[in-house]
Amino acid sequence: MIRITDSIAIDEDDIAWSYTRASGPGGQNVNKVSTAVELRFNVERAFLPLDLKTRLRAIAGRQLTQEGVILITAQETRSQERNREIALQKLVELLRKAAHQPKRRIATRPTRASKTRRLDAKARHARTKKLRRSLSESD
Repeated sequence: MIRITDSIAIDEDDIAWSYTRASGPGGQNVNKVSTAVELRFNVERAFLPLDLKTRLRAIAGRQLTQEGVILITAQETRSQERNREIALQKLVELLRKAAHQPKRRIATRPTRASKTRRLDAKARHARTKKLRRSLSESD
């Protein structure tokens, strides 16, 4: 089990790994060793709370496929094991971000003082603009 928060954990069996050759510089090592890691996490099959799944789908963006699978790739290092750790860390960060429940905003009304300050600032700005005008425009 991979611990996300105190109350949320995911099963390691929910994660599918695949390995490919990394692109970019690296000499002969790139051509012969499969160091790039692709992590697949099926959101639909995972045992997670419904509200967390909803937030996860919204946060994942382009990483989420149409089938509901989060796809994370890592090819930063020359080590397959390190790339695997990086991909898993990215998934855990994504899940932790989704686990954070945003506070509901309480609708408030602006105070009389704040309305006065806003109107004073508007009047001051209008006076400044009026002083910048040329005499021919004010006719």
